[in-house]
Amino acid sequence: MWPLDTSRKEVLGFAVSCRVLTLVLQALFNAIIPDHHAEAFSPPRLAPSGSVDQLVESLLGGLSHWDAEHFLFIAEHGYLYEHNFAFFPGFPLVLLVGTELLRPLWGLLSLRSCLLISVASLNSLFSVLAALALHDLGCLVLRCPRQAFYGALLFCLSPANVFLAAGYSEALFALLTFSSLGQLERGRSWTSGLLFALATGVRSNGLVNVGFLVHSQCRGFFSSLMVRNPLRQLLKLMGSVFLSVLTLSLPFALFQYYAYTQFCLPGPAYPIPKPLLQLAVDKGYRIVEGNEPPWCSWDLPLIYSYIQDIYWNVGFLRYYELKQVPNFLLAAPVAILVAWATWTYVTTHPWLCLTLGMQRSKNRETPEKPEPGFLSPRVFVYLVHAAALLLFGGLCLHVQVFQ
Repeated sequence: MWPLDTSRKEVLGFAVSCRVLTLVLQALFNAIIPDHHAEAFSPPRLAPSGSVDQLVESLLGGLSHWDAEHFLFIAEHGYLYEHNFAFFPGFPLVLLVGTELLRPLWGLLSLRSCLLISVASLNSLFSVLAALALHDLGCLVLRCPRQAFYGALLFCLSPANVFLAAGYSEALFALLTFSSLGQLERGRSWTSGLLFALATGVRSNGLVNVGFLVHSQCRGFFSSLMVRNPLRQLLKLMGSVFLSVLTLSLPFALFQYYAYTQFCLPGPAYPIPKPLLQLAVDKGYRIVEGNEPPWCSWDLPLIYSYIQDIYWNVGFLRYYELKQVPNFLLAAPVAILVAWATWTYVTTHPWLCLTLGMQRSKNRETPEKPEPGFLSPRVFVYLVHAAALLLFGGLCLHVQVFQ
């Protein structure tokens, strides 16, 4: 993976300590603080619960709330309900692989308990490796080991740290994304593209990462424009951009097509356990055997867009309500930090920003040494990524995304 020098060993030790502390604290707080009774997805347990299952639930049950219930449900039962398709299959598949490693315990534990153990162990591993990958990426981009070191530590101490431990897909997505960017910085575009595609299979926002690949390819095109055949380089650029978009979009497109085959095309009916069928009736969840959903008749039938609109109420300024003011206040520090960083960078490098990071050295024979740290020209594409997410997220997403 990466050579473990002194700084990486310190990041590794700190990340492992944070993981252990998070697991201990979640078990403690889950035991002493009663759960909030929200209208969240909470399917019934079908398998009987033994004493060992109850012990696992008491220790790790805090990792299974909110969206984690969807991932655990999908891993255990598959995509039964329409709104389950908002959660991509990469993480549930990884959880099933984790349960296979626990096969010797199958006679002692239920499948849910095995999944909870997989969540705790795999997400701890993924988040530690993600911290190492971020440190490695920081060293490559910032050219400042100290800033890269502190960046990795802040990643471990982030308020979103709980999502890296819970049954969410953030830890796996962060590992794949940081590793992809590290490979891209080393010029390994094919390896980077494959890892980016895997990240898209874990979370839909992996599609945004195509910008990193396209920017890297355009930067290579402009750097060689005056050296080689321009027409040939342009055709090569168009081909590589097309392949990048196709590669990163393929997991998303295949998942949407799978949903289309389940809800919009006639096929064999699969038996659904009665308690889960009753839950669909009580909560109004659409199942495969129900009426054809309206998105099937769209020109571009995307179940993901439909779910975000109907189930999660995601849309332009929909979250701007008076009752959400506390959430906006909680999200304000991150939003202000990104806005301040963007302003500082743009005012420091106006010409670099106007040329979209394609600024060439004045002397090709002796290229200028890039400035280390945050103001390095290599940071440009990452800052654009952060600013674009802030703008889109602040206008269209639920503000809890920033917290």
